[in-house]
Amino acid sequence: MKQIILIFSLLIIINKNTFAQCDGRYQSEIFTNTNKVTVNYSDVYLDTYHEMDIYTPVGDSETNRPVIIFIHGGSYIGGSKSEIDCIDFCEAFAKKGYVTASVNYRLATDPISFVLSQEEQYLTVLKSVADVKAAIRYFRKDFSNGNNYNIDPNTIFVGGSSAGAVTAIHLGYIDLVTDLPTTSSPNGTSVQDLVNNMGGLNGDAGNSGFSSDVSGVISFAGGINNPSWIDTQDEPLISIQGTSDQTISFNCAPGLGYPTVLDLCGSNEMHNQANNVNILNDLLVFQCADHDWFQSGNNDPRFIQAIDFTTSFLYPLLPCNQSTNIVGVNKIENNMLEIIDINGRRVSKIQPNNAYIHIYESGKAKKRIIIKE
Repeated sequence: MKQIILIFSLLIIINKNTFAQCDGRYQSEIFTNTNKVTVNYSDVYLDTYHEMDIYTPVGDSETNRPVIIFIHGGSYIGGSKSEIDCIDFCEAFAKKGYVTASVNYRLATDPISFVLSQEEQYLTVLKSVADVKAAIRYFRKDFSNGNNYNIDPNTIFVGGSSAGAVTAIHLGYIDLVTDLPTTSSPNGTSVQDLVNNMGGLNGDAGNSGFSSDVSGVISFAGGINNPSWIDTQDEPLISIQGTSDQTISFNCAPGLGYPTVLDLCGSNEMHNQANNVNILNDLLVFQCADHDWFQSGNNDPRFIQAIDFTTSFLYPLLPCNQSTNIVGVNKIENNMLEIIDINGRRVSKIQPNNAYIHIYESGKAKKRIIIKE
């Protein structure tokens, strides 16, 4: 432990980064009204599945704003960008100074086939990921062509509710085609072939030549097919879920409660895996809650609590808040060590026997500090 403290003391001396304030933005609703514009975000497809509503704060003069893309639920067979939770989420964060977008995406063409065929499930989710990646690239493409939405192209978060959260999670944490299974079901098509036939992980929805990287993932009642896809190089994760969710298990179970549907591992399993690989994450649990807490938007106080929880999680990740000055180490639960920066914020958690910690800049692990015991 003395060697660890010595390393941190040295860091304080050599690290002279200056902390920049966010000027009161991004924590509370400082704007009264928002503008909404509907755009087609694909330069390949021209249809309602590839539309998104972009929300910006009325009267804002900032030209370097972070973006949150929010994805609707509906079990991949329904729903739209006009769901009440999507509207309330996007308006709330736009009033705090963000640029937000509620996106449509391709849904299953045959609901019965979707429920019965795991190949169709993989294909549908991968198409939704491809679509939202094109929406992310739309903003970066627009930035290079004049920045009509006054965004910071290096700070784009992605999130959603239910199926939308599933899409956001798989977008963030499937890093390589080889992460995917070689088969989608016994004697089925290779999932790797499915994604390669769609243009690879970047997908087939256009805006090529621009990055679809994100700075963090927001999950409202979502889950992941394979928790091991969350690895040590991945983006921060915030997840909110009820412990009695019967649609996407808080732990791991077939989606929708149907045995023919792929397993989805919810917030508890994702939180544990994120802790295991030491990526920044946080979890809000609604005890005994099912899958309905977000569906009425602001009419449900739990949704407002989730908005506030998300606000607090994202705020330290913003570029206007970045500092890598390390000033302290606290021992917390399960023998973990908590790394504290100059502004009193936790920037990482480690086990005492780990070989390194991550220092986060713009929401991504930008630096590793080697620790020798």
